[in-house]
Amino acid sequence: MIYMMDYSIKQIAERIKGLRELMDISTAEMAKATDVSEEEYIALENGENDFSFTFIYKCAERFGIDMVDILKGSSPTLSSFSIARKGEGIPIVRRAGFSYLHMAPFFKNKTAEPFYVKTKYSKEAEEAPITLSKHEGQELDIVIKGTLKVQVEDKTEILGEGDTIYYDSGKGHGMVAIGGEDCEFYAIVFKHKEKAEN
Repeated sequence: MIYMMDYSIKQIAERIKGLRELMDISTAEMAKATDVSEEEYIALENGENDFSFTFIYKCAERFGIDMVDILKGSSPTLSSFSIARKGEGIPIVRRAGFSYLHMAPFFKNKTAEPFYVKTKYSKEAEEAPITLSKHEGQELDIVIKGTLKVQVEDKTEILGEGDTIYYDSGKGHGMVAIGGEDCEFYAIVFKHKEKAEN
């Protein structure tokens, strides 16, 4: 699993706070935009807690910028093509048990955010209710290793190697590795068409 160093969390938190203050957005408004309580938002902005992909994605959407601006402090510059070799990409802070590599961080004006995701198998997670999250757009997940249990709203599907699922990510969704082994998959998050064109 890939972990972000503490200083990176602090740097990302400082960027989020700086952007919020520059745009004169209240912590209450950002909490609403990111679907967390204001208290949780302030703790995240102060670098006291780790960020989820969904939180960073929603911050970037609210600020009208690319996720990489928040993660790295610089804007993507590539416009013809972008390559990520095996094992490369920008690690994204993740929810417990998940690690993400952003596979096209330096391509500007992306219509999608592609990630290579690893989720650790946990018997407890397999047996517990799946935690659901939401973000605007649509998502395509392609399983490349292991077995993934995916829930979208109240529907649950089991995906094996080579299986895909495409869904409205504005609906509550979540996933967990099952079957006694870790799971690896590609998650491609498509932005709303009007947001991608801006």
